[in-house]
Amino acid sequence: MYLTIEETADYLSLEPPVVRALVLQGRIRAIFDGEKYLINQEQFHTYFEQMEAYKKKVEEYLSEPIPEDPDVHDED
Repeated sequence: MYLTIEETADYLSLEPPVVRALVLQGRIRAIFDGEKYLINQEQFHTYFEQMEAYKKKVEEYLSEPIPEDPDVHDED
């Protein structure tokens, strides 16, 4: 499904000028039909899958308890 820049901005929770800049920089692939840019929504699925996997890894890392240091001795 193809989206306009405004629809893509809503989908990605970004401002339309940011999406337009990303399109012009070539960081988001788009087709110009003579009037407006059309952006294929499918190109973002891999990005969202990778972000979910990254979030899970970060959560796992942060939930892991800190091991006791064997070099620390209580000298009281």
